[in-house]
Amino acid sequence: MAKAKSAYFCQNCGYNSPKWLGKCPSCGEWNTFVEEIVEKEDKKAQVGWKSISLASRPKAIGEIRYEEEPRILTTDQELNRVLGGGIVQGALVLIGGEPGIGKSTLMLQIALTLSNKRVLYVSGEESEQQIKMRAERLDTKSENCFILTETSTTNIFRQIEEFQPDVVIIDSIQTMQSPLIESSAGSVSQVRECTSEIMKYAKETGTPVFLIGHITKEGSLAGPKVLEHMVDTVLQFEGDRHTTYRILRTVKNRFGSTSELGIYEMLGTGLRQVTNPSEILISQRDEPLSGITIGSMMEGNRPLKIEIQSLVSVANYGTPQRSSTGFDAKRLQMLLAVLEKRGGFRLGIQDVFLNVAGGLRVEDPAIDLAVATSIVSSYEDIAVPASACFAAEVGLGGEVRAVNRIDSRISEAEKLGFRKIYISKYNAKGLPLSDYKIEVVPVARLDDLFAELMG
Repeated sequence: MAKAKSAYFCQNCGYNSPKWLGKCPSCGEWNTFVEEIVEKEDKKAQVGWKSISLASRPKAIGEIRYEEEPRILTTDQELNRVLGGGIVQGALVLIGGEPGIGKSTLMLQIALTLSNKRVLYVSGEESEQQIKMRAERLDTKSENCFILTETSTTNIFRQIEEFQPDVVIIDSIQTMQSPLIESSAGSVSQVRECTSEIMKYAKETGTPVFLIGHITKEGSLAGPKVLEHMVDTVLQFEGDRHTTYRILRTVKNRFGSTSELGIYEMLGTGLRQVTNPSEILISQRDEPLSGITIGSMMEGNRPLKIEIQSLVSVANYGTPQRSSTGFDAKRLQMLLAVLEKRGGFRLGIQDVFLNVAGGLRVEDPAIDLAVATSIVSSYEDIAVPASACFAAEVGLGGEVRAVNRIDSRISEAEKLGFRKIYISKYNAKGLPLSDYKIEVVPVARLDDLFAELMG
């Protein structure tokens, strides 16, 4: 037997070194290097996915023939949107999320609903009986979904070559093990090697492959950072396990936008698609309350209406508190400074708490106007009409600035039954205001808005 070769790998970023180092020169972390046996030379030509294609040769770009292949459309419209319009042939998709969030349920649900495709679901974490129990709970029958409980890539590729599936799902990549690497499953070298073999198979055969990945306690995908560079698409499945709603967010996508998100509701029978998320992000209240406004945001091509909640109270103990959930804390500080300087509100001695309802993390500057109005509403203890919503950015001079896709935001507000929407007057130029059933109110400065709403 040939002598095994070993190297030292950083467990944080995957950087390798022939000797142990205290500090990683790539990511700067300390004490992250672990020795791993990387290969045995006599096995190199015997395992792994073998290429059956001829040797590549350089081609002029004009010689390359390109035919756009149709995407595989699933019955899950949320997943289709997040992937950019469906599953691309030969794509390698990585789905990450916390334990118990519903990654395996989502993938099994997709496997069972792809009735016209042969799907191979490879599990290294659960037995066949456990997967069958979950499938019974989902109450979806399929004759084209096949289960394989295996962790060795050699055996998996042997079954794939015989079975010839249309879609492959690997649950999870951290449990896979290649005989080329002597280290244990889940190590940096194992994850990288297994992903490399699966990527080679996907590209050469044109078979789409879904990889389920674990995440670390910091919330990032486990394994080397190079794993995210190797795959075509990275999806993050997130949400609070104490609530029923889940969000599928695009982190990287070579075949579509990275601004899309899909929303699901976790039920006893599986994940239900939420086709109109604005309804669940806006709480129903029987009486008007101060500090609550509705803002209009965009996630990719989808307009959403979200509820902004503020609470402003006198700071009785030392330095006033500034706390925000789902909204950038530095941007909150900026808006408070604008309201104090340009609006004359004495917020420097007030505790300010801000919350975006529904557990969303919002980065769209178009909700600035809703946030500022919510804070002033709580400060003055005057309720904003529930039939009004806001879509504009706030500048440092107290001016109300224009935002993109204003027509989509107005149409969404009209569809949800709002009677008024406040936008920047610079957005109103060229808009056919008379065509909308909703009243569109253009404003130029914060003073004008507060004078109309609160007198």
